[in-house]
Amino acid sequence: MTPNTPATLDAKAFNCPLCGAYANQEWFVILGQNKPKVQTGQNAPSKHIRGVEVVECFHCKKFTVWVNNKMVYPSSGTAPLPNSDMPEDIKKDYEEARSILELSPRGAAALLRLAIQKLCKHLGESGENINADIANLVKKGLPDKLQKALDLVRVVGNNAVHPGQIDITDDTATAGKLFVFLNIICDILITQPKNIDDSYENTIPDNLKQAIDKRDGRS
Repeated sequence: MTPNTPATLDAKAFNCPLCGAYANQEWFVILGQNKPKVQTGQNAPSKHIRGVEVVECFHCKKFTVWVNNKMVYPSSGTAPLPNSDMPEDIKKDYEEARSILELSPRGAAALLRLAIQKLCKHLGESGENINADIANLVKKGLPDKLQKALDLVRVVGNNAVHPGQIDITDDTATAGKLFVFLNIICDILITQPKNIDDSYENTIPDNLKQAIDKRDGRS
């Protein structure tokens, strides 16, 4: 999975919060014009609106808006877009978490922990004990380092926060890690196997597939 480079003040390139592409970004200050009460046909004087900047993404040509060095549009801020193969019901929780990240990082983190629990269930686990579920997913191919990483943000381990519960210690950085971890789990256990299956189906001739199935005892 391509690493996500979050939007930061004055950065020349990052993953656009609107289209998700890693692209060059161009920064602009805002000039405002006084609106005359009577149309005189003359240009109204302009004034630099301090503290307001917009950034144009070279890929999608859309703008993010920053006020006093903080992104205010979109409200998802620096959160990465969801993996395209993320199941729809889980993606809804993910997108809701993105929409409230800047307003309530603790609420976003609670939604993301719930989404991780749902994802474990989607991947064939019980969905009742995340600690056990993640351990089983490690056996299925998830890196064991990710289990330690999830422990750092209290998803697994003895001090895990129950999915859906608010943790008063959560902050934007914690929620940001949870967004990334959800996408990593989807990439390794959903996207990569799907890509391999698609490549196999579209590349290997049918007669060779039959020979492979016979070799592996599937026919």
